[in-house]
Formats: sequence, C-alpha cells, structure tokens
Amino acid sequence: MIREQAERWSKRYDTPKVNTYTVRLDTSLQILEFTEMTEEWLDFIIDCRNGKPHGYDIVIGAMANDQIYNYIADYMDGVITREQFWALAKFKYPTHQINFCTNRALACLEFVSVAEGGR
Repeated sequence: MIREQAERWSKRYDTPKVNTYTVRLDTSLQILEFTEMTEEWLDFIIDCRNGKPHGYDIVIGAMANDQIYNYIADYMDGVITREQFWALAKFKYPTHQINFCTNRALACLEFVSVAEGGR
C-alpha cells in the first residue's frame, strides 16, 4: 500500500520517480509512534504546524493529508470545535507516514533502487 501511495504522489511531477529504501532502525533513536489518530496525535500535529520543536528522531503514524489538514486548520482557526474535528476526521482513513527528523534518523536509510513512478 505504501508503494501505491508513493506512485500516486509521484504523478504530481513531470518525471515521476519512486525511490525504494531499506530501513534499519537504531534502537537508541527517540521514536514517537501513533498507531491511530488520537488526541495526543492531534495536539502533536498542531504543535508541529505552529513551529514547536520536538526531540524525536523519527515520528511514525497517520499523516494529515489535505482533507484532514483542512479540518485541522479549521480547528486551529476556530472555525470548528475539537469535537467537530473528530466527527469529520473519523470517516477519513489517513495514509501512513514515517518522518525522519534528524540526520541520525536518516542514517537508518539505505538506498535500494529508483523506478519510474505510476507504472
């Protein structure tokens, strides 16, 4: 499924490419994982969008895609309440994201190949 997502996104560019990497996580890294969209996840996304730094090397979990981010923006702007955000978001199935936030985290990636996207 993640490959399909990458191919879909690559089509936004004139020469779509999809890179493949192997990930070997270093157990000494600070990793935050959200297994689902929760209150903690929402607060973390809002803090990040407001530029608040965090100390994690890697963050894993649901990605605030365009639709979900629009709901978050509406909540941040006071257009909808937190309860209304959750009512709207519960019917959306976000894509998965692994965010490598530091150089130490990026060192866990090993390039494998590149292919034309959207084949």
